[in-house]
Amino acid sequence: MQIDLKKIDSPVGLLNVAATADGICWLDFADKPTADKRLESFAKTLKATIIPNDNVHINELETQLKEYFEGKRKEFTVKLSINGTPFQKEVWAALQEIPYGVTRSYKEQSTAIGMPKAVRAVANANGMNPISIVVPCHRVIGSNGQLTGYGGGLWRKKFLLELEAE
Repeated sequence: MQIDLKKIDSPVGLLNVAATADGICWLDFADKPTADKRLESFAKTLKATIIPNDNVHINELETQLKEYFEGKRKEFTVKLSINGTPFQKEVWAALQEIPYGVTRSYKEQSTAIGMPKAVRAVANANGMNPISIVVPCHRVIGSNGQLTGYGGGLWRKKFLLELEAE
């Protein structure tokens, strides 16, 4: 399997965007200290080779991200190819149900998937989200309303939530 990889500039920094023929499988912040290792580990899990390239899904996402950051897009429609455990996929699907401009606590998210006591497991799955921004884990905040737990850095989470609040 081949994974196409392109670096895309954005208002929150350089993004690593990867896709297979089936859809977007990765979107992460390129400046994270573990960015390259996480992507390599992901490719190894899929038994795939990463090729610097773009494809139809990456090009579509690039357009949609530009529209999102300009405040013209509230929903992503690019095709996704999400890889994870059944539990992770359930958590990530619930993330995609959080409307633009709305936040949810980790407790509310765990309740939304019918597992109100699985707050820590849900938070862990959020942290493993392979498709940042599009699968909006930035919309999940602490029960006290505080910004917590964002792998891209709290400044990015704040930026994204403020963008969506406008």
